[in-house]
Amino acid sequence: MSEKDKGNLLAILDSCTKIQSFIDGLKDADSLYADVKTFDAVLMNFIVIGESVAKLSDEVKTKESHMPWVEIKDFRNIVAHNYFGVDAEEVWQIINNYLPALMNDVNKIIATNKL
Repeated sequence: MSEKDKGNLLAILDSCTKIQSFIDGLKDADSLYADVKTFDAVLMNFIVIGESVAKLSDEVKTKESHMPWVEIKDFRNIVAHNYFGVDAEEVWQIINNYLPALMNDVNKIIATNKL
């Protein structure tokens, strides 16, 4: 795995960690949406995650084909191009139901490749 791939995987982890720290103390999607700065920061980090996925080599994406690379990038496109139409409840569900697994899987990819 290249240093570029390693950097992009680390960027994904960094953005996931930031999102989790940003929502610390928030109880639901409504409280996330009401906190404009936090909502904006969370969405920006989802964009970073999608951009980092897009920059991963085909080698990594093929080797780790179990990962939802397309869905992650597609969510980035929704956030970037339909910013005012982003559903806070959907964002909240993604954070709570998918972000921990993404972090775990990316950590495994890094560990497996001894990066």
